[in-house]
Amino acid sequence: MDRREIIEKLKDVFNMALNTDGEDVQKYTEDSNLVTDLGLSSVGVLYAVIAIEEFFNIRFDDVEFGDFVIVKDVIDYIEKKVNE
Repeated sequence: MDRREIIEKLKDVFNMALNTDGEDVQKYTEDSNLVTDLGLSSVGVLYAVIAIEEFFNIRFDDVEFGDFVIVKDVIDYIEKKVNE
């Protein structure tokens, strides 16, 4: 899976976690902060973790979601895990 595919799937995850129609997520970049820019609440973070694990068939077994600050951190981790 390449980075572009990861980014597109991740947008779907964030749309569901934020309960938006998708327009807001389209404006975010890899440098967007997960909490301050995306507005993920603690429930949203939990939902995003579960959805990411399901969408990408990975497990956050060696990190905590709190280790991720910006969208790029999440993309890099997913990219590493799916390509192991």
